[in-house]
Amino acid sequence: MPDTVKTALVTGGSRGIGRACAVRLAKSGYQVYVTYVSRPEPARETCRIIEEKGGRAACFPLDIGDSQAIVDFFKEKIKDRVFLDVLVNNAGMTMDGLLVRMGQEQWEKVIRINLSGSFFCLQQAAKIMMRQKTGRIVNITSVTAQSGNPGQANYTASKAGLIGLTKTAALELAPRNITVNAVAPGFIETDMTSGLNQQIREKYLEMIPLKRFGSSGDVAETVAFLASSGASYITGQVIGVNGGMYI
Repeated sequence: MPDTVKTALVTGGSRGIGRACAVRLAKSGYQVYVTYVSRPEPARETCRIIEEKGGRAACFPLDIGDSQAIVDFFKEKIKDRVFLDVLVNNAGMTMDGLLVRMGQEQWEKVIRINLSGSFFCLQQAAKIMMRQKTGRIVNITSVTAQSGNPGQANYTASKAGLIGLTKTAALELAPRNITVNAVAPGFIETDMTSGLNQQIREKYLEMIPLKRFGSSGDVAETVAFLASSGASYITGQVIGVNGGMYI
């Protein structure tokens, strides 16, 4: 028999938005499973933070660019072992470049990880949740999926694809009481944005009506709400966490 404790799986939970989501979901009472690709220590730190606050957590290596690895992971670590209540598809990457110079590997790797990887995680989670007749799936997309962004044709295409996936999955899974939503962060203070020079930061701040970058916690609060009973009638939606920024 599976563990009856409700479990939330957060892919790419080593840092930034993924870590914030894992910690926030643990605060809501979930046992949290965190995945990482190649750096175990940051993922273990996420688990330590959760455990120090009295929660339950475990971290696992998972390359979501490998569809067979995803199938094996769900079979060995999730199916018939835990009650999978929440999936947060957060893992992703960037390989920026102007589209006329973008190589095939740049394009295909970002699509494979950000979109295909999320699809296969969603697919495996859905099979489990359908048997449970309940579940919450939250895909982390981006404001750039709605606006476009120069130099990120691969990234924006992958994140826009997640929006289409979200809406279709929501329609297919609703009869089994499974909701599927997307959260589209704007400019969030993370490792990825910390390297921006002051001129670029000021340019982006001009686009944001609230005149500040968001925090990982802002995104995590939205994810936690979508995972809660209070969001049981919300599905197929894209929730912007962007300070009012629409280009």
